[in-house]
Amino acid sequence: MAACSGGAPHRGLTRAALASPRPNPLISVTTHLFSTLPLPPAQLDNLAQMGYAAMTPVQEQSLPTILEGRDLIVQARTGSGKTAAFGLGIMHRLNPDRWVAQALVVCPTRELSEQVAAELRRLARSEGNIKVLTLTGGASARPQVESLRHGAHIIVGTPGRLLDHISRRTLDLSAVHTLVLDEADRMVDMGFFADVMEIAEACPVQRQTLLFSATYPDSIREDAGRLLRQPEMIRVDVSHGDGRIEQHFYEIEDAKRLEAVATLLRHFQPESALLFCNTKAACADLAAYLRREGFSALALHGDMEQLDRDDVLVQFSNHSCNILVATDVAARGLDIPLLPMVLNVELARDPQVHIHRIGRTGRMQETGRALSLCGPEERHIASRTEKLLEHPLDWRPLPRLNKASMGRPVRAPMATLLVLGGKKAKLRPGDLLGALTGDGGLTRDQVGKINITDQVSYIALDRDIARSAFPRLSNILIKGRKQRMKLL
Repeated sequence: MAACSGGAPHRGLTRAALASPRPNPLISVTTHLFSTLPLPPAQLDNLAQMGYAAMTPVQEQSLPTILEGRDLIVQARTGSGKTAAFGLGIMHRLNPDRWVAQALVVCPTRELSEQVAAELRRLARSEGNIKVLTLTGGASARPQVESLRHGAHIIVGTPGRLLDHISRRTLDLSAVHTLVLDEADRMVDMGFFADVMEIAEACPVQRQTLLFSATYPDSIREDAGRLLRQPEMIRVDVSHGDGRIEQHFYEIEDAKRLEAVATLLRHFQPESALLFCNTKAACADLAAYLRREGFSALALHGDMEQLDRDDVLVQFSNHSCNILVATDVAARGLDIPLLPMVLNVELARDPQVHIHRIGRTGRMQETGRALSLCGPEERHIASRTEKLLEHPLDWRPLPRLNKASMGRPVRAPMATLLVLGGKKAKLRPGDLLGALTGDGGLTRDQVGKINITDQVSYIALDRDIARSAFPRLSNILIKGRKQRMKLL
């Protein structure tokens, strides 16, 4: 197995060295302003336009090391700003004139890959014509091969599809100077890490390697010595001890678990909530139960086709559905900055996963609420979680609801219009918005988020008018032609 990064000859890493990270003298002298970093003025201006006024803790602690080109292991939760951290490092070393793959970001899921690629494209706006290419499963490989023939500067992808292109010799990684492993712990959980090691072997020995992980299990520690060279180790906000997340635990009977979920949703009335179950069957059963109870709920699990997964994710992100019931693997890669509530319908068997789950709320300096149900057979799991959190769990009785206090389910404010045409049909957001507010007769305020994929487009519409407006919308012309569409 090749060693992995640039700099001095590889001397190997013992487990003790990884467990006891070397101090980074630059961390103590940095401040929270991006202007303290050696970034070009155009990049600083772009960050300001993106609304990045100051660095998050993970950016403040990791960017000096990243910009120096050294290897790094970062243990930080989702929503900590890590994508911008490694993205700025990639841009710092990128040569726009070389149309070869210079950076590779490996992600566990298609959804996370797409989100990372979108963020990298925003960061690249100050750098000229930078091409970021996404290589993931769930889509035809043929268009990806065509795009690779024309060259790309940054590749973002999932392990299986990356290995497929490597074996076909359609992906050349010989010029990669930065390898990023994002959410490495999830790739271990999903059984992908052997593939990751094989991908790393296809990259140059002399490179920078950055590993980001919400948890840092022994399985990653053992492989890190082969993947990274004398890395710095940074742990940021791993235990959510900053008080932004309000946690409550509720002891319930297993037979009343679904009823308890509905009670908590009615009591707290969240605008949106992510509910975690441990199995696909539990997700499907709970989502069906909540819909019967009047909630706008959808399930997300691994048995779903990719197109159905896309439909669900878009509806949740554009507020056409406000309750998402998911397994841990299915929820990985969701990018929801302002999620007010997480509800653990079943306790995560691994306390580290519990920490990752609750980290979905309380992001971007906002407060959040994390609720957990605990059946009689889960008390030992709660005890392990309490030990990891290093403070007593806050046990509460379920709220008692009567007709006067029982809140009606919060209604999702939007509905989603699916247009069966996307980037391949050369549709752009302006085309769709212009048609809807022109011949469609809608106002700008009645149209929400627009998502365009290769094959289809999703448009959020005000729920109050969506159904009545649909017959008219289905007959308008978009870019001179009638498009097939339906309401999800």
